[in-house]
Amino acid sequence: MGTAGAMRVRKHRAQLRAAGLRPIQIWVPDTRRPGFAEECRRQSLALRNDPQEREVGEWLEQVADHEGWE
Repeated sequence: MGTAGAMRVRKHRAQLRAAGLRPIQIWVPDTRRPGFAEECRRQSLALRNDPQEREVGEWLEQVADHEGWE
């Protein structure tokens, strides 16, 4: 049959599906992994003077909604 906790989870997931939602799995970088910060820095420095990166950054600043962030 299953534990009470498992039954609650099943019920909750069924309610979410009934609401038109579906579960997905997202894999993200492991920020705790050794070398993660160094790799971020390496990639950032590689793009530092890239004209396309600057253009995208400027565009993002223009379209960003900062309202309520302070």
